[in-house]
Amino acid sequence: MQRKLFWKLALTFLALLLSVLLAVDFLAERALRGTYQSDVFNQLKAIARVLPFEQLHFSSFPPEIPEDLAVLNHWVANAAKSGARITVIAADGRVIADSQSETQTMESHADRPEVLEALRSGAGKSTRTSVSVKQPLLYYAERHYLSGSVPVVVRLALPLEAVDETLGNFRRNLWLWSLLILIVAGAISLLVSRSFTERVERLREFSRRVAEGDFRPLPSDGTGDTLEALGYSLNQTAARMDRTIRTLTEERNLSSAILGSMVEGVAVVNGGERLVFANPGFASILGLDVPPVSGSALLEVVRQTELIEAVRRVHAGEPRVEAEIVTGTLRQHFFAATVAAVRAGDTSGAVIVLHDITALRKLERIRRDFVANVSHEFRTPLTAIQGFAETLLGGAVNDPQNRDRFLGIILEHARRLARLTEDLLKLSQMDAERLELELRPVSVSQLVESCYETARHRAAEKELNLSLDLPERLPDVSGDARRLQEVLQNLLDNAIQYTLPGGKIVLSAEAKNEEVIFTVADTGIGIPQADQPRIFERFYRVDVARSREAGGTGLGLAIAKHLIEGHGGRIWVESEVGVGSKFHVSVPVYDAERSAARAAASTAGSTRANRGSLPASS
Repeated sequence: MQRKLFWKLALTFLALLLSVLLAVDFLAERALRGTYQSDVFNQLKAIARVLPFEQLHFSSFPPEIPEDLAVLNHWVANAAKSGARITVIAADGRVIADSQSETQTMESHADRPEVLEALRSGAGKSTRTSVSVKQPLLYYAERHYLSGSVPVVVRLALPLEAVDETLGNFRRNLWLWSLLILIVAGAISLLVSRSFTERVERLREFSRRVAEGDFRPLPSDGTGDTLEALGYSLNQTAARMDRTIRTLTEERNLSSAILGSMVEGVAVVNGGERLVFANPGFASILGLDVPPVSGSALLEVVRQTELIEAVRRVHAGEPRVEAEIVTGTLRQHFFAATVAAVRAGDTSGAVIVLHDITALRKLERIRRDFVANVSHEFRTPLTAIQGFAETLLGGAVNDPQNRDRFLGIILEHARRLARLTEDLLKLSQMDAERLELELRPVSVSQLVESCYETARHRAAEKELNLSLDLPERLPDVSGDARRLQEVLQNLLDNAIQYTLPGGKIVLSAEAKNEEVIFTVADTGIGIPQADQPRIFERFYRVDVARSREAGGTGLGLAIAKHLIEGHGGRIWVESEVGVGSKFHVSVPVYDAERSAARAAASTAGSTRANRGSLPASS
């Protein structure tokens, strides 16, 4: 490109210069030739005026006698001394006398243009090649009258050799100087073309860099011409493009980061029901390993008919459609789908946003179950208390035998209500972050042995084999001894309750990965796989009738879970129906710094909760 532009400019300059020089040569040659010819004609005219032709006297004309011919020839010979060729022509065109040729050999000049013009107007001139002397001549002719009435034409002629020689010298000098000017101007044009081409090439290279994303400014060449102004404008354009692209890139990266980090699923669908964009949350919700590629058909990715129908309703013209979809079979997840129309010019589409409302639906279910369970749990003892109290008031108070039995039943149900109320208060305190834990180093062996001794008598009464499995030198754990004992005691009570006579219960502990894992294993009835994820929920019972017969409230495992999580540990179960269950509890090993930080956080949370529960002062 650079060489092509260079030669285009250079050859254009040279062609223009050569054209100018040729035009100058042509016009100058014509102008000089015309000037020289005009000067020669004036010279011939001046010679003709000084020749005393009309002073000649002939006895007859045209002269025929020797005396007249001698006079005429003498006059012609004297006139030829001026350097011009002299010819005398009669009115009929016959040549009477000539200074260079014999008149007998000369043809009639009646058709010569200068002769015709002289006879007509008195003077004539022409430039042509002479027939007699065979060379180009300048002719000037004048009409004279002899004896008052006889017209005669005196013609003067000069050769063009002098004019041609002068013009030749001029043209040689002109071409010499023109060649010199052509060489100098050609060199200058080549330099200018090269400089111009290099500057244009710099601008082209700069444009290429800008197109590739390199926005470094173009250095100024200091010429101050239009190309420098163009370079300045390109620098400003590149700077604006750089700022715009940086802004768009930052916005795109920010949008991508936001969309990529969103838990909600976001996808954009065009009018042809093909995905334009989908974030990782959308792929995770639909159970895809990676986000679907752009251009995938919505029907190939989404299997929920409610979502597809919502997208089609938006494409049909509705601005916003809300729906609810469910994914999964065993472990269902609920999502609130919002589909909104998007229109940009002639392009239309829809934006899909999926909000995970599984926790909300779970809380709603827990709330419904809680209300139902609390109502049910309170109804049974309240009904019994009310019934037996009415019976006593109806006269049974006077029956000593039934009175004591009825009062015992009322007391038992009142105690059950008290236990239920106490457990509910515990859960309420935990939910309000008012659970106060006194974190201290707790000896694992003392904690386990204390729980073992407490449960041993109940196990013996039910004919169960309760054993203890403790390795030597277990590290202390960080916790509240009373709360940990409450958790282990609850697990042992459940194991005793749901293990048939003759069964085995093992209480063990082991250190593993900076924590101690307590395990209560039994050979009881076991827990079905479908019920295991829910057994730590409030009021959830696998065997409702048997639990109530044993006086359980259905809140023990929920309380245990809260207590263990408050210690920074976790609780889980492994169970098989008919084989038995293993409840595991992990508690962190005691660390002074970590325990102090957890205690400070627990105290701060308790303080905030207490402040929030205080009444407003007046």
